[in-house]
Amino acid sequence: MSYVTRDEDIRYVILLSHATNEKMSLELIRAHVNHLRELDREGKLILCGPFTDYAGGMVIIRAASREEAVQIAERDPYVLSGKENYELRTWELSLESNGHMGIVE
Repeated sequence: MSYVTRDEDIRYVILLSHATNEKMSLELIRAHVNHLRELDREGKLILCGPFTDYAGGMVIIRAASREEAVQIAERDPYVLSGKENYELRTWELSLESNGHMGIVE
């Protein structure tokens, strides 16, 4: 069985975690939300939100490449300020349209 990953089936997951115990300022929170709103206007934002059981959140985006995803993560005001760290994951979607990654004929 041979399967080729399709670019349209890739998303990037940005996992944010608090780097400090300092409280976020309202100004910083608004800057982060504006960053997310811009991604949404560009058609790059899929889902986002904070975790309820962990100090941090997740942003799922579309990007043309991992390099672009890194650039998006690194221009997030939370990351730029040093208040949050991020981990980037490449997520391959398993969908009916791709035969669940070539498993279904």
